[in-house]
Amino acid sequence: MSTYYLLSLGCPKNEVDAESMAVLLQEAGYRGTNKAEEAEILIVNTCGFLEAAVSEAIDAILELSSYKEDPDAKGRFLIVCGCMSQRYKAEILTSMPEVDAVLGTAQYEQIAETVRRLERGEDLRGILPGRPGSLLHLREDRVPANGNQTYAYLKIAEGCSNACSYCKIPSLRGALQSRPLDSIIREAQNLISLGKKELILIAQDTTRYGSDLAEDVSLAMLIQALIDQVHGIEQIRIMYAYADAITDELIGVMADNDQVCKYLDLPIQHASDNILKRMRRHESAELIAGRIRLLRQAMPDIILRSTVMLGFPGETEADFELLLDFIKEIQFDRLGSFVFSPEDGTPAASMPDQVDPDIAADRYQRLMQAQEEISLAKNKERIGNEVMLRFDDVDDGGILFRARSFGEAPDIDPIIHVASTNPDLAVGSWSPARIVDAEAYDLWGVTVDECAE
Repeated sequence: MSTYYLLSLGCPKNEVDAESMAVLLQEAGYRGTNKAEEAEILIVNTCGFLEAAVSEAIDAILELSSYKEDPDAKGRFLIVCGCMSQRYKAEILTSMPEVDAVLGTAQYEQIAETVRRLERGEDLRGILPGRPGSLLHLREDRVPANGNQTYAYLKIAEGCSNACSYCKIPSLRGALQSRPLDSIIREAQNLISLGKKELILIAQDTTRYGSDLAEDVSLAMLIQALIDQVHGIEQIRIMYAYADAITDELIGVMADNDQVCKYLDLPIQHASDNILKRMRRHESAELIAGRIRLLRQAMPDIILRSTVMLGFPGETEADFELLLDFIKEIQFDRLGSFVFSPEDGTPAASMPDQVDPDIAADRYQRLMQAQEEISLAKNKERIGNEVMLRFDDVDDGGILFRARSFGEAPDIDPIIHVASTNPDLAVGSWSPARIVDAEAYDLWGVTVDECAE
């Protein structure tokens, strides 16, 4: 039985793709290993959204290629797949002779056959990925790679049709393709059977789920179906939402169901209508603010996370001040930001009035300083509050638990470090706890006997 080593880079959506490939390989008789030096088949599932991700992928490919040259290692074939393969398919084969095959984002389901062909001695370096985007590889019986964690990502769609001027996703992943509702339900049932309690819904744009399907289905309907048909779900969390696609129906489903986290990831990108228009976003600042008001009216305790971009072409100091004022007014609970990067092939890369990198970096610092003050104030407001927490892990010191409430998504939101007064508590369990201290990006708590009513 040949062994494979599968390294997945980038976002949770890539993780789901890699986990689906693992099922396909295992069904074909291959055995996985977490040690690259033991593998005969080396696979890198790349990210190619930003140049920084491309650089990371190149480093990973070069590192794994060394196992092909080591006479003491078993590595024989190196396969590169994913977004970078779709973006730089010819360049990978030209500049990296160590790579034996390249698969694009519509070819994940061909992973086992690709390995077989390489084992038969076929030369696949002349075969390039075709058009992007496919749902064929997604497996309802996949096993998440995050081990004993009680959450799992659930990919509900592939691709995006929004065509933002700075974004490569449509060219890398294709247009929006929503998964059939019954397929998502079956996968959710499988994840729950594996011990997962929290399902995190992901796509490039979760809020437009179903808009491309012939059947009458929406994100709100999907969430309600998950609640009605999948027993054992404790939490459903929504990531990657667009403000203009948040409907009254969705807000109602979120507000009316205790299983839905009162949490929303809502990347707005900017708050200057001039810049939003240049970005080809569908929202205005007024529309974004209006949706946020509706969300907070329906769910006063909702935690809102957002992402913004600094230094987009044409961004003036006045545009930046509009964004800064908006952030201070809205008071997002969590906010990430990044500086615009001109990605080859996007309209924004060739737009006039590119912003000086030093100016963009200065704006980034000013905005994040303002957000740090907001985050610190919001976190300090939580001191003394009693909340239900799920224990995800143990700190490196082995003393404190690393925990989350409904308001923290894994990997990206603040960690709640918790001292337990109950010796029976373990990773994966729930417990009420009181928040006792806070910084801008970390919280500390101690377990209590029961939550305050």
